Amino acid sequence: MLKVGLTGSIAVGKSYVCDCFRELGCHVLDADKSAREVVEPGTQGLVQIVREFGSSVLQLSGELDRKKLAGIVFADEEKRKLLNSIIHPFVIDVQDRWIQACEEADPDGIAIVDAALMIEAGSYRRFDKIIVVWCEPAIQLIRLMGRDHLSEQDAKARIDAQVSQEEKKRFADYLINTSVGFEDTRRQVVNLFERLRPKPS
Repeated sequence: MLKVGLTGSIAVGKSYVCDCFRELGCHVLDADKSAREVVEPGTQGLVQIVREFGSSVLQLSGELDRKKLAGIVFADEEKRKLLNSIIHPFVIDVQDRWIQACEEADPDGIAIVDAALMIEAGSYRRFDKIIVVWCEPAIQLIRLMGRDHLSEQDAKARIDAQVSQEEKKRFADYLINTSVGFEDTRRQVVNLFERLRPKPS
């Protein structure tokens, strides 16, 4: 099985690219979904977060208040690193078990893990190939402001809190540029899929 890591900065179109790969028959895991699962009530992940950040990051229901926690960690690099050090080991464990299950079910398939922070976390090294999704910075800013209803200042702060797009591109085996729109992006995905999938022997 070909193990592919897919990454890119915030609001560059990773979800759409993943949807295209799914339609083509790839196995795709959304690491954001995994990250939510490992901090659900009753998990070790949530216990450790409360231990480090206090119970004020919980909603009345006992669930993690993701918006409140995001406000804390995006304003403080040390706290962001602390949060990532708690969550990443749990997320990587979920990913590894998922990849193993995919490999058992479809040994000749393609397993793609979509994770925004795989380069920052160093977990990109576990994959055979790395795809970096990117778009022009001005387009990224507009998309993020629209998607998350943020001011320009807040959106820029979130973008600046991550490794830059140019830095991420240095780790790429393949690049997908989503700047032009859905149709052009889909064409790039189809072309890349044809290069990645196993050739009949």
